[in-house]
Order: sequence, then structure tokens, then C-alpha cells
Amino acid sequence: MPLLHLFLVLLTICIWGVNFVVIKVGLGEMPPLFLCFARFFVTSIPAVFFIKKPATSFGMIALYGFVMYALQFALLFFAISAGISPGLASILLQLQALFSVLLAASLLGEKIHIWTVVGAAISFSGIGLVGMNLGGDITLTGLILVILAAVIWSSGSVIVKKLGGINMFALVIWGGMIAWPILLAASLLIEGSDQVLHLVQNISWISIGAVFYIAYLATIFGFGVWNWLLQRHPISKLAPFTLLTPVVGMVSSSLYLGEPLQSWKILAGLLVVGGLCINLAGPRVFEAWRRRREKNTVGV
Repeated sequence: MPLLHLFLVLLTICIWGVNFVVIKVGLGEMPPLFLCFARFFVTSIPAVFFIKKPATSFGMIALYGFVMYALQFALLFFAISAGISPGLASILLQLQALFSVLLAASLLGEKIHIWTVVGAAISFSGIGLVGMNLGGDITLTGLILVILAAVIWSSGSVIVKKLGGINMFALVIWGGMIAWPILLAASLLIEGSDQVLHLVQNISWISIGAVFYIAYLATIFGFGVWNWLLQRHPISKLAPFTLLTPVVGMVSSSLYLGEPLQSWKILAGLLVVGGLCINLAGPRVFEAWRRRREKNTVGV
């Protein structure tokens, strides 16, 4: 991988990791649904007028926008607001990789490798460790909501799988165009029109900065660069880097928000990420070992 490409990979991972801290900062002044609305409104307007609709039906775009953006991010923002620290949220949300494999197996008939089962068991033990340490900056509601967000993300991944090789950057923009009206309506209904109006009239530079970071850096720049890299490098080479996102999330949350890094929290993170590593690398390592063994047997 060229040095410039490696720099872009690491920059994107850092942006995505710090994004969890920025979400927490934004939630300090804005309710979850309104922050979600602002994110996708800024993401899709005015870009939707310049980006051609993805080569798929409007119904599939609407389904993706509702599931992946309106529902998934609403759950994540509610989780952080309800009591899950940004560092832990960045770790637990990565469970979407395991849920995606399980959903693909049940809905698309894809085969589950034994290493996937082993990795899942290890990652879920990390969740169990978090559940044993509820209290302080971690609530049961926040824990459940972030796990639900990971499940919904995996559902969005299955939708993308069905869509095939379409322009993912265009899907981000048009999916956001579907999400923001839903989120605005939900915010007005649930969080109250008076609160929304007061927020718009008194919005601070901190809130504006949080929205622009989440929309332009984490979403448009992050996904745009990542999709550009995917066109130039194998997924197997880029996917392992995503496991650095929760590391950046945990460290940045500790540095900027003072999130305590207790030993159990570090161990839980290692279990979740370790299980994901086994899920990602285990099948390929086993397959390489099997081929080498067959080659040696033939040689004998």
C-alpha cells in the first residue's frame, strides 16, 4: 500500500474514532433525534442536487436510509445520551460485523465458519463483562440500545449486499435524504416543537461544530475516502484497520472527556475486538493452513 493511501486509512480511522466523542459533545446541547436530523440534513443538502441517484430502485434507497441511518443512528445517539460512554459505544458497535455474518447466514444462506462461532463467543463474553459493571457512565438502557444499533447496522449491511456494486457515496447522500425528514418529524413529535424551535434560535458554535464534524468529516469525507480506497485495495487488506476505530474511540474519550479506563473496561474491549479479529482472520488462516497441508501431502 502506498504511503499516501496508508495515511488516508489511518486518518479516516482516527476521524471515525473521535466521532464518538463529538457525538457526546453534541448531545450535551442537542437531543438525540434532532442531532441525527441535523447530521443527515447537512450531509444530503445540497449534495443531493449534484449527486446522481444510485442505480437501484427508490424503494431500496428508502429502506436503506430508514434502517441504516434513521433507525441505527437514532439508537446509537439515544444510547450515548441514555448512558453508555463514547469509548464503550465505539467498541460495542463493532459487534455489527458478527451480527452481519449471522444475518447473512440466516437470510442469504452464507456459510458460517467455526471460527466465526469462536469469535462470537469471545466477543459476547466482553458484553457480559460490561453487563457485570453497570453503573456510573454505563446504564442497562444505554447498553441495550447500542447493541440494538449494532444489530440494525448489520441489517443495513445485508441490504447493501443485496444492492450489489452500486455507487456507495451516492447511497450515503440519497440515504441521508430519506433519513432527515423522518428524524425531523420524530424529533418534533417526541422531543417537542418548542424545544426544537428554542434550540434552532439559540444554537451555539459548539453544536454547529459538532454537526459539521459528524456530517462532513465522519460521513462525507470518511465514507468517501474509504470507498475510494476500497476501489484500489482488497477488502481483506482494509477491513483489519477498522478494528482500530474503537481503540481511537476509547483513547480519545479518555483524553477529552475524562472517561475512566478501568481494567475491566480494557479487558472487555480486548475480548470484543479479539473476537472480531478471530472472526475476520480465523477462516483465512485456517484455509491457508489447509492448503499448505494438502500441498505437503501431495509432495510426499
